[in-house]
Amino acid sequence: MEIILVSGPSGSGKTTVARILAESMLSPSVHLHTDDFYAAIKQGAVAPYLPGAHAQNETVTGVTARAAAGYAAGGYHTVVDGVIGPWFLEAYEEAAKAAGVGLTYVVLRPDRQTALDRGTSRSQHPLTDREVLGQIYDGFADLGPHEDNVLDSTGLTAEETAEAVLGLRRDVMAGRDAESG
Repeated sequence: MEIILVSGPSGSGKTTVARILAESMLSPSVHLHTDDFYAAIKQGAVAPYLPGAHAQNETVTGVTARAAAGYAAGGYHTVVDGVIGPWFLEAYEEAAKAAGVGLTYVVLRPDRQTALDRGTSRSQHPLTDREVLGQIYDGFADLGPHEDNVLDSTGLTAEETAEAVLGLRRDVMAGRDAESG
């Protein structure tokens, strides 16, 4: 089985797309929402976008990566959604390798205005500050060697985006097969 990381800035549609993948496109499947792992910290939590949150973010990322690898090793397509920049990708790569499972990294990146509009309009979400959302978006503006993992979801429905994620996953898997064959 495998881990599929659905990443991107706030407002890119990660959670909706991950839910669609896990609930109707992959079976058997698990959906891990990184926000839930942050919410598990009941005392001493630091907002993950603040400068003092790095050690906490490393811990949460490691725990999430190991949980995802555990589910995947147990036979589940494991879809993880969250603000997972390349700076935290190594934890998932190491966990996937240790578990002997595949890993696909996808970054949803609609245009900036779309992401900010979506992010600021979420009434049930704790982060709607436009300035902070803009800073998070900017962190995904240039992913260097990971630009091939980017899907522009600006004009796509959530279902179309989920289909595109599966297409990118197939491309990644074909590349892995070619490398090992």
